[in-house]
Amino acid sequence: MLHGLPPLLRGLIASLLLALNTLFWCWPLFALALLKLILPLPPVQRKIRVAMHWIAEAWISINSFWMRLVQPIDWDVQGLEKLDLTHSWLVTSNHQSWVDILALQYQFNRRLPLLKFFLKQELIWVPVIGLCWWALEFPFMKRYSKAYLEKHPEKQGQDLATTRKACERYKTTPVSIFNFLEGTRFTQAKHAQQNSPFKHLLKPKAGGIAFVLDAMGEQLHGMVNVTIYYPGGRPTFWDLLSGQVKRIVMRIEIMPIPEQFIGQSYDQNMEYRAEFQSWVNQLWQAKDQQLSEIITEEQNIKAN
Repeated sequence: MLHGLPPLLRGLIASLLLALNTLFWCWPLFALALLKLILPLPPVQRKIRVAMHWIAEAWISINSFWMRLVQPIDWDVQGLEKLDLTHSWLVTSNHQSWVDILALQYQFNRRLPLLKFFLKQELIWVPVIGLCWWALEFPFMKRYSKAYLEKHPEKQGQDLATTRKACERYKTTPVSIFNFLEGTRFTQAKHAQQNSPFKHLLKPKAGGIAFVLDAMGEQLHGMVNVTIYYPGGRPTFWDLLSGQVKRIVMRIEIMPIPEQFIGQSYDQNMEYRAEFQSWVNQLWQAKDQQLSEIITEEQNIKAN
């Protein structure tokens, strides 16, 4: 255990372990990705995909190891028993910190199918990790602006068609598609700038998950709705590396996805768009209330 060392030293050790972990696993991952390109046989590709997911899960497990090494975190998690590896899921959460992703991976690893994010096409060029995302078949998408589509109407629907094609492979391999509904990390400055109607959350951006439901909604078994709270304050990634995150509260709820939201066009159907935004706002109102309750509980624990 390293929690007796100074935070700076713990952070340097954890950073080194994270870098070595990534560099160690990226090479077999790239080799399997190349093999998958050479052998385009569906049964072979399915087996290779399972091996690649195992590598990603091993990478997450080692990250979880150094998280425990630098600071044993006091986890208060409810709802893990409802998770399921055999189906595909839409996963969403409030977004407070870069720590959120590693916290979710820590709890969901080998309890849900591998978390995958819809990524902007440009992110494939991020050194090492961009190629890892590509090898693991994270869906890269190119969204066109309204102004661009007005000038190039022939591109209408092309981004969705490309995404649907990319998601075809998920029909034989369960996957968890993840999306932060707020689109960015919560800060008081952003909260004030948005004039958010929620006390603890930014306004949700419904377009992201609407796009997922349009592209692959029929493949999803339901939604995993996560609420994260850090009693010690919103941590930075360095806080996690240096062992200064001592407690994390997480609430997990399995929810059905309303059938009327499957396979609809968020960009073109205005009636559906309004109904979907209303549903998302109701989710966020409930999450805001849940955060208020969690904060009150944590204050009572601290007072006692």
